[in-house]
Amino acid sequence: MRIAVTGSIATDHLMTFPGRFADQLVADQLHTVSLSFLVDTLDVRRGGVGANICFGMGQLGVRPVLVGAAGSDFDDYRAWLDRHGVDTASVRISEVLHTARFVCTTDADHNQIGSFYTGAMSEARLIELHAVAARVGGLDLVLIGADDPEAMLRHTEECRSRGIPWAADFSQQIARMNGDEIRILLDGAAYLFSNEYEKGLIESKTGWTEEEILGRVGTRVTTLGSRGVRIERSGEEPVVVGCAEEEAKVDPTGVGDAFRAGFLSGLAWGVGHERAAQVGCMLATLVIETLGTQEYQLRRAHFMDRFTKAYGDEAADEVRTHLR
Repeated sequence: MRIAVTGSIATDHLMTFPGRFADQLVADQLHTVSLSFLVDTLDVRRGGVGANICFGMGQLGVRPVLVGAAGSDFDDYRAWLDRHGVDTASVRISEVLHTARFVCTTDADHNQIGSFYTGAMSEARLIELHAVAARVGGLDLVLIGADDPEAMLRHTEECRSRGIPWAADFSQQIARMNGDEIRILLDGAAYLFSNEYEKGLIESKTGWTEEEILGRVGTRVTTLGSRGVRIERSGEEPVVVGCAEEEAKVDPTGVGDAFRAGFLSGLAWGVGHERAAQVGCMLATLVIETLGTQEYQLRRAHFMDRFTKAYGDEAADEVRTHLR
């Protein structure tokens, strides 16, 4: 199964604030907020939704196709992704803009405040999926992740017109999208990914009920934080998969991307949705235990030991045959 992942390619500047954001907010002055947080740490890491997901899939032995736009400063990042099993040949390189940048501060309660500079990401709208598909011999699924909004719309319309199944994953971009755009992106999608808050926002902005949305997508996958993930299909009972036990909670950045990487890898292997979600939850657990979205190491024996403990021998036996 050949999967392409469209989405942002960025560097992450991750900072840690030792206090609580909530303690600095004055309820009746929120309309004039002016705050500066003295942070303890700064880590510059590779990131971006598309690159994070592809890195995780590469770690699991699936060779995904990364589709996005970066700047001329992408050479080192490209080499890193290439070494970790990602096909980067369809990344567009801007001649004038730097690679996108995410700046995020996390407080003691693991709440986050972030800003995102688009940079070269704005040129993702110029990429044609037809050329990508022709290069790799066809595409079985395209995940349309958070990216330049026009690129997300263009990729969706191209998938729809060419009959390529797609997964809608608005993520951070849902805040700037209106109901019409969200309806275009999800109507007819094979999969719809979101977290629990985004799920409510999707329903609010589109005006569609939960049942109406289930009737317009093949499978709805909703991450529930520490409670795991819920998988829903119209006319079927929901499937809920719990999280694997954490050894530490270091940084939540990139956990959702890791879940998607595991879930998509499960689809590429041909396992069922429940098993794919278990792989996603296990990979997400590795990420939350690590500072940075691509700094974790997937050691097969260690991964399988923890996966077996979390989900049982039968699940482990099925996954073990696919994990390289």
